[in-house]
Amino acid sequence: MSQEPLNTQAKERRPEWAAFGIAAILVAIAAVILLDASRLREVSGYSPVGPGTVPMAIGVILLLLAAWTVIAAIRGDFPERERQELPPVIWIVGGLAAQMLLLNIAGFSIATGVLFAATAAGFGKRRLWVSLPVGIVLCLVVWLIFAGLLQLSLPAGPIERLFQ
Repeated sequence: MSQEPLNTQAKERRPEWAAFGIAAILVAIAAVILLDASRLREVSGYSPVGPGTVPMAIGVILLLLAAWTVIAAIRGDFPERERQELPPVIWIVGGLAAQMLLLNIAGFSIATGVLFAATAAGFGKRRLWVSLPVGIVLCLVVWLIFAGLLQLSLPAGPIERLFQ
């Protein structure tokens, strides 16, 4: 009978601190939803279902998910995570920041096209001279659908003003 070393037999269990953070965020969101739902006036009448019923159910489900996350964190049931790559995150967050800054100045198509190109760069497509015009055209189509067909208001820039 062969004996394995003690450190390979007993898997070292460490709590997953990121999971505890996620559980805390879930509890906070559930608390806000439950507090808001408790302030809704229940409609008295023939139906027991009122405007606070679904938010209450969502709050309870979030609390259950938080408890499940804590239990899984204590047990160490989470799979090994891959190393986080920082440059793609910077590309995407930078693109989102650029979109927010450009939205009222350049309009929906250009601002969201910049976000599209930055996200594509974050996923490895670094040819911005290709992805930026493609993103602007796709976002212009989205703007035309929302503004033209659905009659919704999105920020208009110089490109969108050509179609108004």
